[in-house]
Amino acid sequence: MKYTKLTKEQFEELNEEFAVFLAAQSIDVKEWTRIKKEKPELADKEMEVFSDFVWEKVIDKANYLEHFSKDALNLFKCGKENIQRIVVKVKKEGINLLESKDFEWLIDNSKDPRIEYLKGEKKYSQERNTEIFDLIQKGSVVSDGKLFEAIFKMLVA
Repeated sequence: MKYTKLTKEQFEELNEEFAVFLAAQSIDVKEWTRIKKEKPELADKEMEVFSDFVWEKVIDKANYLEHFSKDALNLFKCGKENIQRIVVKVKKEGINLLESKDFEWLIDNSKDPRIEYLKGEKKYSQERNTEIFDLIQKGSVVSDGKLFEAIFKMLVA
């Protein structure tokens, strides 16, 4: 397995897609019920293959990631060959960027000297999707990239 198996909740949300996936292998509901009961290891394998398929599609489309912590933002722009990163570190006592009021403070006070901006770029050291998945596993979420692009423009202005 390349990624991780989807959770029960994720499978439930992707129930129709999973049914189509099974149907493409000529497995109908009756057959799937039998496989789950009589060959649980085969059922598990089918679920792993489907999970990898779903993750691959999600990651292929991921162009931006964000990771928030109490005092820092890690923003990523995921290209085909390389990944760009912007780190926004806030050195203000009592800040918690996970709280909307503190995040708004950051946006309203982007030139405050207690805010440090770092940016960098590197080629992927592994396959692109593997690195992006690793960032997701560590807490990053796929985003629309608006925050990355806004801060990037501010940094190069």
